[in-house]
Amino acid sequence: MMFGLADCNNFFVSCERVFHPSLRDKPVIVLSNNDGCAVALSNEAKALGFKRGDPYFKIRSDAERHGVAVLSGSHRMYGDMSRRVMSTLASIVPDGRIEVYSIDECFINIPDTIGDPLDFGRYAVRTVLRHTGIPISLGIAPTRTLAKVAARFAKKYPGYKGACIIDTEEKRLRALRLTDVSDVWGIGRRSAARLHCSGVNTALEFASLSVGQIRGLFSITGERTWRELNGEPCIVHEEPDIVNKTITSSRSFITDIRDFELLRQAVCSFAAIAGRKLRRIHGYARAVAVWVATNRFHEHEPQYSNSAEIMLPEAADDTPTLARHATEALRVVFRPEFAYKRAGFTVTRIVSADGMQPSLFADVDDISRRHRLMSVVDSLNESSVAPDMIHLASEGPGLAPLTGHSHKAPDDSTAQPLRIYPELISDPDSLGKILRS
Repeated sequence: MMFGLADCNNFFVSCERVFHPSLRDKPVIVLSNNDGCAVALSNEAKALGFKRGDPYFKIRSDAERHGVAVLSGSHRMYGDMSRRVMSTLASIVPDGRIEVYSIDECFINIPDTIGDPLDFGRYAVRTVLRHTGIPISLGIAPTRTLAKVAARFAKKYPGYKGACIIDTEEKRLRALRLTDVSDVWGIGRRSAARLHCSGVNTALEFASLSVGQIRGLFSITGERTWRELNGEPCIVHEEPDIVNKTITSSRSFITDIRDFELLRQAVCSFAAIAGRKLRRIHGYARAVAVWVATNRFHEHEPQYSNSAEIMLPEAADDTPTLARHATEALRVVFRPEFAYKRAGFTVTRIVSADGMQPSLFADVDDISRRHRLMSVVDSLNESSVAPDMIHLASEGPGLAPLTGHSHKAPDDSTAQPLRIYPELISDPDSLGKILRS
């Protein structure tokens, strides 16, 4: 069996080009949520010297001079496009199973019965492009780490026609010789720097080290990477474990915020975003945390950052509860004498629905009511008719005035979010009927 690594080319830029064909073959930069820095660049923009992570205020004049199209990221759309790509790949894999690694990458198991793996790889590349408009690169190899190496070659060299395979010892040695050790999946920046100082510059030099040298330099994770580069598959796919994971939602603001009410509205909006993600994985949070920070680039102004964690009396997943405790945490860290540039909200100590144990004094009926309320709200917010149109009243106008990102419904520039007061709703089922009518 071989492993395939499908990697979407310049994914955010490719998504924008699907809906704006005029951007094709032109330099494009996609900015982060708060328009703070470049998070994706087209090949044309890279050729002009722009780099991922560049702060926008530093490259703005150069981008304008070169006629670069600079876009605010639309991460909801990118998520939708990612699901289209993954579902397309799953539809052509023999067992229909893929291992989603990130928003733009997934691993594929390619069985020996599939025929020529390279032919299958190029077929997959053509199929995804035809069905979604997204170009992908596919690396095929006996291990996942080697598949990542092959995918880099498929992306870099057009002659591979989107798919590169490492299926012989000669190809493995050549690929590793041409790959910098810092580009190997599983080797971090610090480890790469340490290897460079030791005279290990290429992936082949790393793979040629003895097992004793590897164990003296790295943990078991580094040894697995070494074994994978030598053709021994030892990285297995594990189902995600949500226990004790965290979910964070944060933004930087267009202008510094001094008013507590504005900051509270932003934090409540973050709580709503994190709450929706929490419910998607069927998790419950036992604690929430809020952090705030001033603008570190304003060196002439006093600097301050702080965070606070609040333990919840009952593990919860509903937005009203999360927002209420987020406000409590914000009151702990807020100082009126500072101007805040960034803030964030995190749900922590997450447990699965099966592991959520209410206390002896928990109001089971109230928990059920809030669960049904959130089910109705989520289904409506995720619909194509009125996406993201139902918000808590505590969110105020939402994040758009603070971050510059709109929550307007498509094809209706006058649509306004509908505010709800969950504490006044006695029957969530009737809410659904009213909103759908």
